[in-house]
Amino acid sequence: MRIGVIGGGAWGTALAQVAARGGSEEVLLWAREAQVVESVNLRHRNDLFLPQVPLSPSIRATRELGDLADMQALLVVAPAQHVRAVLSETPVGDTPLVLCAKGIEAGTKLLVGEVAHQVAPRAPLAVLSGPTFAHEVAAGKPTAVTLACEDEGLRTRLAERLAGPAFRTYGSGDLVGAEIGGAVKNVLAIACGVVEGAGLGLNARAALIARGFAEMTRFGLARGAQAETLTGLSGLGDLVLTCSSTNSRNFSLGLGLGQGKQAAALMADRKTVAEGAFTAPVLREAARDAGIDMPVTRAVNDLLEGAPVARVIEELLSRPLREELQ
Repeated sequence: MRIGVIGGGAWGTALAQVAARGGSEEVLLWAREAQVVESVNLRHRNDLFLPQVPLSPSIRATRELGDLADMQALLVVAPAQHVRAVLSETPVGDTPLVLCAKGIEAGTKLLVGEVAHQVAPRAPLAVLSGPTFAHEVAAGKPTAVTLACEDEGLRTRLAERLAGPAFRTYGSGDLVGAEIGGAVKNVLAIACGVVEGAGLGLNARAALIARGFAEMTRFGLARGAQAETLTGLSGLGDLVLTCSSTNSRNFSLGLGLGQGKQAAALMADRKTVAEGAFTAPVLREAARDAGIDMPVTRAVNDLLEGAPVARVIEELLSRPLREELQ
């Protein structure tokens, strides 16, 4: 199966490395940046986004989306807010799309899978999500992910193509659950970074992860996700990883917010995207429209909009007492 990867950032490059390990065919990596294409093709490295990991010689990079026309599956790793535009320029046809971006589209409040279906209605869809730091995946460290696809035969073929000794794929038919876990955990990771930056302690972080997971579950079930998916790798697993390390871009953003820095300044200083900052306002609106209580999500939005950390924390801690399972 010939694999193309749309997105030459750290995660796209890591997945190209996974695909190169799993097959004998050339893997084609599309990147917007000329520097990425040059460094991958000439030096077998991604000097801009993943400089520490030597890449397989079977990975070839291109800046031309048209070069992906003869691929048998496309891994879509462009940032969530750019998926619509990139897919609109890609010759998808009926090529299976494996969605690896995590987020909700601003304006439409659509999941990435819903966006992809609008742009490429003939393409079968799958979702790959789970607790993954790109540099560890690219280096071949043990990793397990959810691969969700309604077509069991396609799911099996994709799993066999991508899986390797250190990269385990666990199948699911629940695309919505796999997507929602990946999107919501980015927002919650910002909140956990704030806890760290403000010096609130490990008790507070553990409580926030648990209450944040309750928010993820409420929102996911309302959107049609299965509870089992949300408790698996793409939900709780990804949440625990992203909420626990400065290797997470979203956690690092929250860390700066907790230290009193402004979101605009923190994000202007980055080469990479903290998806949670873009997902948070969309998630807040979607939850409000559906009547779903998501206080941690609202708090993250307040902080991103410049509210003082002390005030936001006080508001969270002064909420009325309630039963845990509500």
